[in-house]
Amino acid sequence: MTSIEQIKALRDQTSASIADIQSSLEEAKGDEKKALEILNKKGQIKASKKTNRETKAGLIETYSHMEKIGVLVEINCETDFVAKNEEFVKFAHNLALQIASMNPESVDDLLSQDYIFENGKTIKNYLEVIIAKTGENITIKRFVRMELGGKDVSKNS
Repeated sequence: MTSIEQIKALRDQTSASIADIQSSLEEAKGDEKKALEILNKKGQIKASKKTNRETKAGLIETYSHMEKIGVLVEINCETDFVAKNEEFVKFAHNLALQIASMNPESVDDLLSQDYIFENGKTIKNYLEVIIAKTGENITIKRFVRMELGGKDVSKNS
C-alpha cells in the first residue's frame, strides 16, 4: 500500500504526475527506490517519443561568473509558452552554470557530464526530466563559453 508520504517524496524528487507515481509505487510493491527507477524509465520513454518534434521556440540564457567567465547557451523548445515556463527557464540557467563550471567541449560532451547540482544524474537525465515535465521536445542547440584572456570557441553539436 502506498502512503501519502511516499507519493509526496517522489513528487518532490521527480515532479511526475500523482497517477504515474502511484502506478510506479504499486508496480514496485511500495519500494521507493524501485519506483524512482520506474519513473525515470517512464520519463526517458516520454522524452524519446518527442525527439522528432521540431523545436523553433526557446531562449538564449546568459551567465557571467565574477566578470571573468561568460556563457551563452541556446535552448530550443516547441512553443513560446514552454519557453516562458519557470522550469524551462531554470533549466536554461542551470545549464549556463554547468557550462561555466565544467567547460564541456560540445553539446554531446555536455549531455554526458554529471549534473553539478545532483549527484548520480547526468545533464541528459536532467533534460529528459524537463521534457517529461513540459510535454515538449527540448534541444540544447549550441553554447559559447568565454574566459577572460582565453580563446572563445563556439561549441555546437
